[in-house]
Amino acid sequence: MHFPFTFTWRAVCCACLLLLPKSVCAETPWPTASVERVAESSINEATLRAHIRFLADDLLEGRAPGSRGDELAQRYTIAQFAALGLQPAAQNGWLQPVPLVGVTTRAPDQLTFRTANDKLELKRHDDYILATGRPAEAIQIEDAELVFVGYGIVAPEYDWDDYKGVDLRGKILVMMNNDPADDPQLFAGRTRLYYGRWDYKYEMAARQGAAGALIIHTTESAGYPYQVVQTSWSGEEFELREMTGPRLETRGWLTDESAQRIAELAGKSLDDLRRQAESRDFRPVPLGVSTSISLTARVRERDTANVLGLLPGSDASKSRETVIVMAHHDHIGMAESRDENGDNIYNGAVDNASGMATMLSLAKAFTDLPERPARSVLFAAVGAEEQGLLGSAYYAAHPTIPPGYLAAVVNVDGMNIWGKSRDVNVIGLGKSNLDELVSRVAGWQKRVVTPDSFPDRGYYYRSDQFSLAKIGVPGVYLHSGIHIIDRPDDWGRLQQEDWVKTNYHQPSDEYLESWDVSGGVQDAQLLFHTAWLIAQQADMPTWMDNDEFQAPRLRALEERRQQETTAGR
Repeated sequence: MHFPFTFTWRAVCCACLLLLPKSVCAETPWPTASVERVAESSINEATLRAHIRFLADDLLEGRAPGSRGDELAQRYTIAQFAALGLQPAAQNGWLQPVPLVGVTTRAPDQLTFRTANDKLELKRHDDYILATGRPAEAIQIEDAELVFVGYGIVAPEYDWDDYKGVDLRGKILVMMNNDPADDPQLFAGRTRLYYGRWDYKYEMAARQGAAGALIIHTTESAGYPYQVVQTSWSGEEFELREMTGPRLETRGWLTDESAQRIAELAGKSLDDLRRQAESRDFRPVPLGVSTSISLTARVRERDTANVLGLLPGSDASKSRETVIVMAHHDHIGMAESRDENGDNIYNGAVDNASGMATMLSLAKAFTDLPERPARSVLFAAVGAEEQGLLGSAYYAAHPTIPPGYLAAVVNVDGMNIWGKSRDVNVIGLGKSNLDELVSRVAGWQKRVVTPDSFPDRGYYYRSDQFSLAKIGVPGVYLHSGIHIIDRPDDWGRLQQEDWVKTNYHQPSDEYLESWDVSGGVQDAQLLFHTAWLIAQQADMPTWMDNDEFQAPRLRALEERRQQETTAGR
């Protein structure tokens, strides 16, 4: 939804406030003048820039999990938390260790795909990317047949099953990225769901007993160019040491052109296969093409950590309930070779030194308040997000606070570097009643809340609030607005698209003095006020009825009720 700009934004914001349930305005306190003054003084451009400069500096070498730079980022965060007077909130201090296994795959320089009468050779990196599917020093797959499995989705609520019970044990599955998008009644239309995520697809392939899975990359279906796959899937990759369940032998990506060539080798058209896959009636298509894959790998145990600092709440009856303010401190690290500019460090300035800077600024604002909020606030700098949300997933599996007491999570992944915006882009808009609070603060800022500007990219399932949602915790997660003040209407969208194309997960994501950080300040102040309102309001936030995460929330609250009943409270 995009509002036409033929009327005043002040009128729109007032209209948005009038549409909110009366209970929101009646029961939720509004920040006092002293709270507003703290937001203005504690959250500012100089503070944001200072944190980003350090965390994105070459000294930290890209902050890869388990690296020296990763440890420096953790120690910097601890120092900031301690200086602000937060309390260590892990079991034994500031750090919650996150045990990882690191795997550096050595894939063959070329793969040969064969039919009975012909063969095709593809080149590593240019045509395909391969990694081991489990932490093993050697993987060997002999003459495995390729099978096209459409989207590789099983979704009973949509009466959709791409596998149809076909025996796929030992096969290499070739699948499309994303999820079906043409029918608005299926998979939310063009809004990507978790079914469209690569990690879901690999997990489902493993459940079929497949030997491997190859996802066909297109820029449109992935939301980013193939170069992001090349950088994100090179070097050392990590998983949680405690990971269990079915595993693939190998997982990887094919370029669209390579997938077309494989289909042609099989005597088929990839476009025809794709059309077939848009129907519920689709069944897996054996391609009559086989390949053998030999992988070796360096496997080692490496640890990262979540840094946890707590501001206790002031209300004795509510202080056990906690709002989490979260950002990830890691990035990709360093490449083995330098690019054409002589750079091999993935500094991760926007992603996510800027998110860390925002989280630290919010921590300063909360500790500067003349009176602590009713609920406690946990500031969490989590690790290994770029490896598949591993730090937040570990926290969700080992929460320091029972999920029934976690009021909400405010997650920061990236920051607006293009200037103040007229819109507030809420990822996951419509999922919980937290939208009401965001809308209220946005209206006060004379801004309008809009849904995800790029719904086909599945951003909700690509950042750390997703890990908390799985255990029932509602969240607030913003992206930069696209309607930048004093710029042409589509200028912000074009800037974001260009940034993803040229800087996302690239060495060029570096801190620049030329950034316009005023929009980052604006969003950070909005998040501060929203988090303060969550910490002050009478009731715990809730998911909307029938949301995918409502069930774990209800379970968590029931467990809390039973615990309190047993304790006689």
